[in-house]
Amino acid sequence: GGSEAVEGLSDGAGGVGGGEDKACADGRHGLYDTKTVIQQKARSRCVRSLQYGKSKNAEAIRSGYRMNQHPVTTNSVTAAQLATTGIKISQIQLKRIIEHFIMAPTMDIDETNSQPKKKTHTSPSASAESASPHPSMSLVQDIHRLVMVHSGKLSKEDACQIMGMEPEALLKIVMDRVGTGGKSVQDAIKDNEERLKHKTEGGETAAAAEKGAEDELQQPLLNPSLYQHLVSALSYPTPLSPSDLAALTEHHKSSISDLKSLITKAQEEAGDMEVLAAKLTVARYCTKCCSKEEALEAYEEVVGSPKLSVGKKLDGYLEMARVCSFWGDWKRMGEVLDKFHLCAQSSGTHCVCPIFDSVTIHNNCGSYHDDCTPLDQASKVIEKGGDWDRRNRLKAYRAISYLLVRDLQSASKLLVDGIATFSCTELCDYSEFITYAVVTSLLHLPRTELKKSIIDGSEILQVANDIPVVLKLANTLYDCDYKQFLHTLVAINHHLIANRYLQPHAGYIIRELHVLGFRQFLDSYQSVTLESMAASFGVSIEFLDLQLSRFIASGRLTAKIDNVGGIVETNRPDWKNARYREMIQKGDLLLNRIQKLGRVVDL
Repeated sequence: GGSEAVEGLSDGAGGVGGGEDKACADGRHGLYDTKTVIQQKARSRCVRSLQYGKSKNAEAIRSGYRMNQHPVTTNSVTAAQLATTGIKISQIQLKRIIEHFIMAPTMDIDETNSQPKKKTHTSPSASAESASPHPSMSLVQDIHRLVMVHSGKLSKEDACQIMGMEPEALLKIVMDRVGTGGKSVQDAIKDNEERLKHKTEGGETAAAAEKGAEDELQQPLLNPSLYQHLVSALSYPTPLSPSDLAALTEHHKSSISDLKSLITKAQEEAGDMEVLAAKLTVARYCTKCCSKEEALEAYEEVVGSPKLSVGKKLDGYLEMARVCSFWGDWKRMGEVLDKFHLCAQSSGTHCVCPIFDSVTIHNNCGSYHDDCTPLDQASKVIEKGGDWDRRNRLKAYRAISYLLVRDLQSASKLLVDGIATFSCTELCDYSEFITYAVVTSLLHLPRTELKKSIIDGSEILQVANDIPVVLKLANTLYDCDYKQFLHTLVAINHHLIANRYLQPHAGYIIRELHVLGFRQFLDSYQSVTLESMAASFGVSIEFLDLQLSRFIASGRLTAKIDNVGGIVETNRPDWKNARYREMIQKGDLLLNRIQKLGRVVDL
């Protein structure tokens, strides 16, 4: 019933069965028959539809439902009309209904099973067509965690708590998924040939194709390139033999040749849509079973197709960006989102990806400029032909790109804006997206906005059980419970290391959160004793003195320590003098750079 409401409310606020169909239909067209609509089940569905419309269908999108902007608007307007019929429900009843709706595994109002939903591999969202299930971002997150355990950056106990299983068990699952799925190479190749035969002969019906897309996530990748890399990176004890990997490579070459023959056949006998479908089949097969270079080369042929619509071309670039993200090539991830040409990039600091040893180039300023980021070209494409879903997906990709270059303030704005309309499940799941939003918002949002958007945000509270440590961090900081705040910082550090987007910046984030906590505490006092402050934070005086002295010396805290009297005194310089000193520092830096440039020119 809930899926019907999401897809346009074809049965009004959702069919509640047999005799109520007419009432729901009347509710959709203006509620001509109010007597029947004010039944208990219709009232429950009205409230759920209204709440769902206000949250802009975020929960339904997370459950796999796809929609465009028109059904979203229709859902909100119709739900509002239903609410104006005079149905009055007390606050307690409303709260219980909303809680039941959030916790229910389906949107059926008669569902009584409230078992917690298990984490599953979800298919990515798409605009005009189904997005490729490969590469899987959940798979690469598991690979990252195994790499962190293998390198010693993440302990086995912490990894077991985060992953829900022993690292050895996860390693076996990952290698089976990347390899042959526990089968022999001959059996795996035979099964793959059967699936390809179905595609090349065109014998799939629409229902079979949809079911095949769902089953694709459970099939082994048969990727010899990725398998060979993981064997060396993770020291896997029972790898496939070199002859088995060579057999897989030859099989993929033969399969790609057969798939490319479909392109030639479509060019001779069919139209542009069939040619595009054949090219996409080749690109997605290379993404699943071959190396990054082969996959990107195949996608270049897709986006270079003549008469390709703006929307489908943008979908192709986004899938290319996912391929680069999977292999850890952050620089190329930004480049492929450029529509026509790459923006000039200055040389900067190289940062090695811990999984695939790729590099990302950070600009000298530490982030992309607003007028030179490659994503701006994708934004121009969006303005020309992008719809509601593509705009939201591009916003999520832009936010992740800001995270990668440590521009957390810009990332925070986009992440908070995209919470209610998140549909980019191919890039990360919803709980991960909320984690990014909360962590970045803590560092840059003011307290009033933090309370409104994060602490009391309805969408964030829906996933509170999935990310308890992250929300505890936000709540303890807002409630000034500094002792628990520091304890939570220790716990969240493991979660930052276990996340492939946040791990390179884990030390920076922890340090900035320390500064934020100390600054928030000192803002309330003109002077405070070290003993009192140490008791508030639950640490020793020696540790607190060491931390404060380090941050004061670096200019992060405007205070001074009287070690004889055991007092911390706060200094609040006026903004005019502070900006004057900042201008002097930046001027000196500029003069030094000009002098260096002058010496080079003289040579």
